[in-house]
Amino acid sequence: MDTFNEKLGLRVPGHVAVILDGNGRWAKKRLMPRTYGHYQGSKVVEDMLHVVDDMGVKYFTVYAFSTENWNRSKDEVDTLMKILRTYLVDCVAKSMKNNVRCRVIGRPDGLSQDILDSIHNLEEKTKNNTGLNFTIAINYGGRDEIRRAVKSIADEVAAGKVKPDDITEQMIAQHLDTRELPDPDLLIRTSGEERLSNFLPWQLAYTEFYFTSVLWPDFNEKEMIKAIEKYNKRERRFGGVKEEQA
Repeated sequence: MDTFNEKLGLRVPGHVAVILDGNGRWAKKRLMPRTYGHYQGSKVVEDMLHVVDDMGVKYFTVYAFSTENWNRSKDEVDTLMKILRTYLVDCVAKSMKNNVRCRVIGRPDGLSQDILDSIHNLEEKTKNNTGLNFTIAINYGGRDEIRRAVKSIADEVAAGKVKPDDITEQMIAQHLDTRELPDPDLLIRTSGEERLSNFLPWQLAYTEFYFTSVLWPDFNEKEMIKAIEKYNKRERRFGGVKEEQA
């Protein structure tokens, strides 16, 4: 649900999701290794948490590592895992200080035990926080999420707990990783690419999209305001038709 920010004079979306893209290209432009861009990108995530919280956003979700990212070079994957390890540990104290509730969505299998332990610790320590809801998608793929949800429901049908005719969209949504979250109101993708890359395909059915050529490490408060200004110019009808004025 949108809230009105009097300082900005804008409606602020309740849930903002971001595809963090362009870290590697940002580093390449500076004649640095791609891994340097990922380090800088993680710092921008931290900055944006403060920005969206101050604006009045209630839910902030970022696409940190996809199921397809395992196909990158071993050095790059190892660096991304190293960044995640550090970030997940550091995030606990910062989230407690700022009253942020943290969740991680995605497949646990494939992740090392120490990362899984850090995820569990982060979620447990922050579960009673009442401020910004911050969700990190790690080892996440939208099609895989839907597959897992369908399999879970199929298992319930096989066990006689659910009848096929009782399966609804709401039931499917309750079996997704995001069952505790509202669907995003605004999706931002940086770096100029204009595709979802397997990110939240079910949840983005009626989400407004904002694509920018700005690379993620260059994204800042000014760019976030631009995205929200564009969002304010959209008319969200959710499949309906705007009533004609008399």
